[in-house]
Amino acid sequence: MNQTYIQHDGLAIGAPTSSILSEFYLQHLENSKIYDILLNFNIVGYFRYVDDLLVIYSERKTDIEDLLYWFNNIAPKLNFTTEKETRGSINFLDLTIHRDLNRFSIDIYRKPTYTDSIIPIDSCHPIKHKYAAICYLQNRLNSYQLSHEKREKESKIIQDILHHNRYNTSVLKSISNSKKHKNGTEETH
Repeated sequence: MNQTYIQHDGLAIGAPTSSILSEFYLQHLENSKIYDILLNFNIVGYFRYVDDLLVIYSERKTDIEDLLYWFNNIAPKLNFTTEKETRGSINFLDLTIHRDLNRFSIDIYRKPTYTDSIIPIDSCHPIKHKYAAICYLQNRLNSYQLSHEKREKESKIIQDILHHNRYNTSVLKSISNSKKHKNGTEETH
């Protein structure tokens, strides 16, 4: 019971400064080491969001296993892993990126553990909290450049989510109208 634990390296999970310091460290590595590695391996595209990376490369010019080796030797405590595209597709964040010859398309990605649970309409949460998830889903639908078929599919999924959480699907229209009204009001000031 009277034990003290000392953290010898790394950052405390949940500490307010941990995410900021992690970002500083990763940016330092990108500028001091990763940039040169990317140039040496002819990397076409490098995209990072927090600790998720998407690297685009030509298999004819780049040996991904060699690249992984160099990445894993950047810092002793960092361990990079790879996930390669399968049948011309790869998941990155909440997207599935499809590659067809010289063209890319995207779809919404949901992990296999995904459930369609949001705050139910009959819970005792403030209405703003309830609508936050719905606004996110609608914003994503309206922001991503999805094909017509994928947009329709995603719209149906959103409606199913609302239905399963006991919302009337007319809430989508009211949220959309309130955003238009808010945007219109902001423009007139």
